[in-house]
Amino acid sequence: MEFRSKRNPYKFIILYRFGMRVKRLAPPSSLTELARSSRLIENICLKNGDVALDCISTGPQQQQGTFYEFRTYRILPEKNAAFLKLTNEKIHLRTAHSELLGYWSVEYGGLNQVFHIWKYDSYAQRAGVRASLAQDPKWIEEYISKAMPMLMSQDNEVTYLVPWSKVDRPPKEGGVYELASFQMRPGGPAVWGEAFQAAVSTHAAGGHAHLVGVFHSEFGRLNKVNALWWYESPDQRAAVRHKAHGDARVVAAVRESVTYLESQTSKLMFPCPYSPLK
Repeated sequence: MEFRSKRNPYKFIILYRFGMRVKRLAPPSSLTELARSSRLIENICLKNGDVALDCISTGPQQQQGTFYEFRTYRILPEKNAAFLKLTNEKIHLRTAHSELLGYWSVEYGGLNQVFHIWKYDSYAQRAGVRASLAQDPKWIEEYISKAMPMLMSQDNEVTYLVPWSKVDRPPKEGGVYELASFQMRPGGPAVWGEAFQAAVSTHAAGGHAHLVGVFHSEFGRLNKVNALWWYESPDQRAAVRHKAHGDARVVAAVRESVTYLESQTSKLMFPCPYSPLK
């Protein structure tokens, strides 16, 4: 989008991508240099020093309404066992309303935490589910009224599967899951998507780990990507990591992707008995 003031010959270029708004101010003579230097634009066409906005590539777009809500609950240390027991007994009251993808207890990377993923076909469906839960007396009396006093905090994020990923269940039940979260530079997949995909795909293709899914944030911390991995055990994960560090293809791909990385965190998690992803 472009605006030019009659009193001011300068042009304002405003770019919208993935909910991010960036405003650049430059005289007409420097627009070509501005466009070429901007890392927020992956592919642009220039004509007479102007930016042809219909030539801007914003990278892969979300093509369907299905999204995944990530929820993290921090439990009072002295109530951790009681919370897990209550949830084990009453989770069916919640899954009667919408689909649970997985429910885990965090072992490393966060104490007294549970992490769960809920799948929705649309925001309207989620709104309907929340309304139904608010009117469900058994859910409120038998679970919520007892569970809430056990919690220190709750957090959620809305994520989409990246276009090149799908939910791929582990080859067998048991094992452990790692949630690796990457805070990427602003700009979205148009900036760092290809490099990140190469790093993850090379790691998975080399047989170093089983990739369950890759999720890109929509609400919560933006430009955040979560990779969910499965391993047979914590020790197998350590052995796999050691092997990957010696794989030249993985090392090269990671070195490229980290140029777009701001920070990263990791959690190793055990699936709860009632988790569909076990």
